[in-house]
Amino acid sequence: MNSLYVPVWLVLLLIVCHADNSSADTFGNLLGNSFDMEFVTIGDSGNAPDFLGDPSPAGAVNYDYRVSKFEVSEAMIDVANDLGGLGINHDGRGPDKPATSVSWYEATQFVNWLNETKGYSPAYKFDTDEAFQLWEPVDAGYDPTNPYRNTLAHYFLPSADEWYKAAYYDPDAGVYCNYPTGCGDDPTPVASGTAAETAVFDGQAEPADVMFAGGLSPYGTMGQGGNVKEWEETAFDLSNDLADEDSGVRGGSWSDIINSLLKAIREGVQKDGKVQIIGVRVASKPEPFADFDGSGTVDGLDFLLWQRDPSIGNLADWEAQFGTSVPPPLATLVATPEPSTLLLASLAGVLIGFRRRRV
Repeated sequence: MNSLYVPVWLVLLLIVCHADNSSADTFGNLLGNSFDMEFVTIGDSGNAPDFLGDPSPAGAVNYDYRVSKFEVSEAMIDVANDLGGLGINHDGRGPDKPATSVSWYEATQFVNWLNETKGYSPAYKFDTDEAFQLWEPVDAGYDPTNPYRNTLAHYFLPSADEWYKAAYYDPDAGVYCNYPTGCGDDPTPVASGTAAETAVFDGQAEPADVMFAGGLSPYGTMGQGGNVKEWEETAFDLSNDLADEDSGVRGGSWSDIINSLLKAIREGVQKDGKVQIIGVRVASKPEPFADFDGSGTVDGLDFLLWQRDPSIGNLADWEAQFGTSVPPPLATLVATPEPSTLLLASLAGVLIGFRRRRV
């Protein structure tokens, strides 16, 4: 096999890019009525629970998942309303402000729209009269441990444990912090900004834009402390999950005192409540990688495999990721692609262009 010299700076760039644990998913149409939602990966599966917060225990999650880096903005809700006819009203502070006065039911409908636009099953069940229902054993994707969420969905509201871990757990130290801004000093109140160990709370005039809502958590989420409180998927009464009309809410808002940001503070709010200080954050399964043959690159071979068995993945993921790869070991970075792979890649590129022209 022939070799090709690759500069050291390119190798380093590949390594740095691969080390970033954030990614963005695009929703909407090709005409510009769209938005990107950035996610951070919450790894360290199998972490120990925390017994010093609320609920107790909390934060133990035995799988990897993603959480949106920022709160859902008004602009995101507006796109979903325009394209999905959701009819969700918010407080209208501005397109980059967090969408508030969105009920739990409306938040789940927004999440369902995210799934449906990507070709996934809805996370939450509504009947023909748009009344919320629990999933049942006869439903595909039913999970007896959580009849709220369908296992075939990709996007969902974070559960109590998923939210708690993303906010308070420091994976490097293996400990839980008191605040979502890390285990250093207590957060400093600010009206807006991204400085470390700051949060938007303590009587600010209004919430900050979602991308300027304070310092990051150890995992890299913003605004889980302060700015606006956020819905959990989980019912507030954990011992009576199915009958509870309240859902968990936590994180504090721009007007709250510092204690509201603590891991020990959790509230219950009726699911149909539209409250000016409550917003939405989205969670998801790990980013799907459409490398169906395990070669490390999304190419024409993966498309052929998908044609033979569409159940192995989502065509939209393959289209979006075509030509991307997981950085291989350094020893193989200088390898020249095989001619057959280049041919398949070219054919796949033609297929993408043809399919998109038809849309």
